[in-house]
Amino acid sequence: MLKNYSLKSCQWQQSHQQLSHIRREVFINEQKVPEELEWDEFDAVANHVLVIDSLQQPVATGRIKNDGHIGRMAVLKKFRNQGIGSEILLTLLDIARQKKLQKVFLHAQLTAVPFYEKFGFECKGNEFMDAGIPHKTMIKKLS
Repeated sequence: MLKNYSLKSCQWQQSHQQLSHIRREVFINEQKVPEELEWDEFDAVANHVLVIDSLQQPVATGRIKNDGHIGRMAVLKKFRNQGIGSEILLTLLDIARQKKLQKVFLHAQLTAVPFYEKFGFECKGNEFMDAGIPHKTMIKKLS
């Protein structure tokens, strides 16, 4: 479990300000993803995970859609390499199991492929571009 942080499952309707703050910082400001590509209709129906620091500030997020698509995983720069992303992913995998999903998948930025491989995700198909960033589709079967 995370020291000095709290992690909670949430819905967009209650936590959109905190969730969108993190995603705006990481994807739009840092990675230069066009804003119109960041927000979609799935936010309202996906299960989200939110990590808050000891000062009650949002530091990280991720989501899983009903079809098992994990995405929008983002950790603010100064909070990276502390295990927060791992805890988010483990929580999203727990949600998938609770939903009785047989598999989950994601579109990993190439730099993140080794991270997801540590959790049993496998690359499928060819590299593709999304928002100007190279990605690979990765799949994990759930038991």
